[in-house]
Amino acid sequence: MNPWPATDFTRRLGLRLPVVQGPFGGGLSSVELTAAVSEAGGLGSFGAHHLDAAAIRDTAAAIRQRTGRPFALNLWIPHEQSDAPPLDDQGFDGYLATLAPYFQELGVALPTRPARFMPPYQEQVEALLAVRPAVFSFVFGIPAPEILQRCRELEITTVGAATTVDEACALEQAGVDMVVATGFEAGGHRVSFLRRAEDSLTGTFALIPQVADAVHCPVIAAGGIADGRGVAAALTLGAAAAQIGTAFLACRESNASALHRERLFSPDARHTGLTRAFSGRLARSIRNRLMEEVKQSAPYPIQNWLTARLRPAATEQGRADLMSLWAGQAAPLLRHRDAATLLAALQQETLAALGRFGR
Repeated sequence: MNPWPATDFTRRLGLRLPVVQGPFGGGLSSVELTAAVSEAGGLGSFGAHHLDAAAIRDTAAAIRQRTGRPFALNLWIPHEQSDAPPLDDQGFDGYLATLAPYFQELGVALPTRPARFMPPYQEQVEALLAVRPAVFSFVFGIPAPEILQRCRELEITTVGAATTVDEACALEQAGVDMVVATGFEAGGHRVSFLRRAEDSLTGTFALIPQVADAVHCPVIAAGGIADGRGVAAALTLGAAAAQIGTAFLACRESNASALHRERLFSPDARHTGLTRAFSGRLARSIRNRLMEEVKQSAPYPIQNWLTARLRPAATEQGRADLMSLWAGQAAPLLRHRDAATLLAALQQETLAALGRFGR
């Protein structure tokens, strides 16, 4: 008998655990971690927004070689002209000039403007629909009605992210199946799309019950959840599942660098902040030199593409001061370094916390 509480989330997807592994962007997701979480009864996720169509197809095939359980693929909806930002060589050189000293410091040649900064979104969507994951999750907006209709026809569950009650209502009204309500404690990007991210900074404990009261679809809580106490709190507040990011990012199975994982377990993880320095969009990272020095950035995806050119050299040289270190405010709670141990602890801690309240 499964001791976990059954919810609308677990029943719809046929899962044992009301736990979602956060879909990490920028190459931090891994096939190994996605499959491990799904095999254990949760929903493994893979952030695919940086992949072209062929890579999305290959990734889905690789996940299916490791698990027959449901998993999610995640894309970013084009937002604020991000799919094809208007930019000429002069504008590119101006943005590059801000970061040029860091390229020089790391010994990296200055890049030239690429034909595109990201793969075409429409090609990504077509590839995702072709591989038919159990879940299509997305951030920074709502897919077009025809895409949502095709997902319904293909029996792909759609999951959209909201940082405000208004965004959650907009997602439900558009026909999205489930809503991830993400508080500002979360690591990585603030995925606001109706108002500026800086104007959408509601905390998890305030956001979850408001969203649960406002929509009828299952709500997935995210932000500041790193152990079973957080999962129990999310369920108690009206969520049908909890999405956990930083704790899974810290696992050996993720594609985070050893340098990044070390910082997640260090005293530095107590000090995070919101910045646009790394990608051009507001995101939470462990504070470091680049974050403090770069006060103005290019818009996404230009800034994201530029700092990505720095990341390999910074990682190789052990320069955590010059790379993004995505982390949520719950990072000081991290204790586990592999997915199996983390999931076992989540089960024990969640049931213990719920038991204290007679649930």
